[in-house]
Amino acid sequence: MKTEPVVPANIAFDAAGQAHAPDFGDCYHPPIGAFEQAQHVFLGGNGLPGRWAGRGRFVVLETGFGLGNNFLATWAAWRDDPARCERLVFVSLERHPPRRADLEAAHRGSQRPELAAALLAAWPAAMPNLHPLAFDGGRVQLLLGFGDAAALLPELHLSADAIYLDGFAPVCNPAMWQPRLFQALGRLCRPGSTAATWSVARPVRDGLAAAGFDVQRVPGIGGKREISVARWAPRFVPPAPPRDAAAVPQARTAIVVGAGLAGAAVAQALAAEGLDVTVLERHARPAAETSGNPAGIFHGTVHADDGPHARLLRAGALLAARDYGALFEAGQVPGSARGLLRLDPGPVEAMRALAARQRLPADWVRPLDAAETAGLAGVDPGSPAWLYPGGGWCSPPKLAAHWLALPGVRFVGGVTVERVDRAGADWCVFDAAGTLLAQAPVLVLATASEAKRLAAPWLPGGGWPLRRVRGQVSAWTGPRTPLQLPLAGGGYALPGPDGGVVFGATSQAGDEDTALRESDHADNLAKLARLTGLVPPADALAWPGRVGWRLVAEDKLPIIGALPAAVPEHRAEQPRRWPRHAGLFVCTALGSRGLTLAPLAGRLVAAMATGAPWPLEQDLADAVDPARWLARARRLGRG
Repeated sequence: MKTEPVVPANIAFDAAGQAHAPDFGDCYHPPIGAFEQAQHVFLGGNGLPGRWAGRGRFVVLETGFGLGNNFLATWAAWRDDPARCERLVFVSLERHPPRRADLEAAHRGSQRPELAAALLAAWPAAMPNLHPLAFDGGRVQLLLGFGDAAALLPELHLSADAIYLDGFAPVCNPAMWQPRLFQALGRLCRPGSTAATWSVARPVRDGLAAAGFDVQRVPGIGGKREISVARWAPRFVPPAPPRDAAAVPQARTAIVVGAGLAGAAVAQALAAEGLDVTVLERHARPAAETSGNPAGIFHGTVHADDGPHARLLRAGALLAARDYGALFEAGQVPGSARGLLRLDPGPVEAMRALAARQRLPADWVRPLDAAETAGLAGVDPGSPAWLYPGGGWCSPPKLAAHWLALPGVRFVGGVTVERVDRAGADWCVFDAAGTLLAQAPVLVLATASEAKRLAAPWLPGGGWPLRRVRGQVSAWTGPRTPLQLPLAGGGYALPGPDGGVVFGATSQAGDEDTALRESDHADNLAKLARLTGLVPPADALAWPGRVGWRLVAEDKLPIIGALPAAVPEHRAEQPRRWPRHAGLFVCTALGSRGLTLAPLAGRLVAAMATGAPWPLEQDLADAVDPARWLARARRLGRG
């Protein structure tokens, strides 16, 4: 999927405070009021709130978020309904999202000010991504997609229960009412899914009918004589995509093997979906290997072509900043999400030109000259830098321990999984003596390089091209340094949790030496001097350092998803076409970006396992799919 820069909405407010879109010659809601329209047309037209009663999860898909009034009205109805579903997932697309200031102005007179305030506080940067936001303790989830609906709809992976066809009138915004959009919506429905829209225009009703909807006119509201409601009832229901075979929606228990960042992230995400999760770890405590480093950094990246690496890291960094920021503010995990500086050789004029070309919003990233960088860093790197306002640092072992202590997660240390087998609908894991350690319908292998060995008997071809990269990190504690923000670029340096600085790290592929090396410490000190100009003060307490191994895939992307079960008969060159083992997943090879990617990786695995909407576009899921090398071999004629 090729991304386009997000252009914020041009919004004008009239004397009565009503929002208009001059570029489309239309208003955001009729004079009767936004909530009144939402309740009659979109909730009422989809049989809500009655239809979600008793459901574990109910998914609403909306084609135009606008100012968010339909979401707020639906959230309010969910809150007010004692028979509400356990989880409400609201997926909404918007090509021109409002600026934060316009959103605030639009909701000054909101009927539910507390909900509007929560939406405003969570409002994401205007970047072309799917933005997962959580409210009410995660029981209400908003998945915002910024970009062209025609491009985004085919990349969504979900089954909608109700569709809100919103957007400006067809005559004002015909691009939102094209037949191909209706066809894309039909592919995201299940039999019995419903849809509703303010419009009764003939092209709208014909487009819905051609996509398999039974369309009717019903009475309107506020001077609008009729509106359209529909139910998806196609003559032919296409088979589910092969990758969907991995989902086990009825599962209530899961096993995660590995208690580093990847395993802990998956465990907390599965628990958030209502599963009871057992985490098995060969060490007595979690995060005992590379995830045990005292601190690490998280941030996105900027690339001129905005390819899969940049998009994945951006999606991960945006989610990490939201998740970690709340933990830092509550004092539950040591860290900071108040900004990170990534050095760039520049020149800064080229960086500014790239930022302008991609319309990068300042609340996501902005280029700084050398003087600005030094002013924010508290030291002088002598280089321009990209400031990531939501980037920062975190303690990986404390984060993993926090996740593993959440309700629904049970940590079991000191057990080594030697073998995976299957018994009926359950996956079983055994130790070297053949003792059954645990069994459940969902199993996730998150054991770094050991995941490859455990998965091998269940793969229909070769394994994954992986390498272990040795890294030694250094630090000193004691006097507080002038370093104010983490610095990255050919190494990293960050203010230590206990004073001093954490810095490093070395990178040696194929090196299995477990011993700390003075030469590596000297190399890290050289990185520190280059990044910050700092040298350890005489009264600093040198920390001896720590050695760990990062697992890196050949293409430098993580491996996240369901294990392929067989070679497909057709279109085997596409990872998404490979059939899957039900309930068997892997999450590994996060490399040096574990803190950046862990929350997103955990949510993706949990969504795949439970049938929830995926928090990532399908082409990015393809890019991290465990079947991608098998598919690539077929594409190159080697399979």
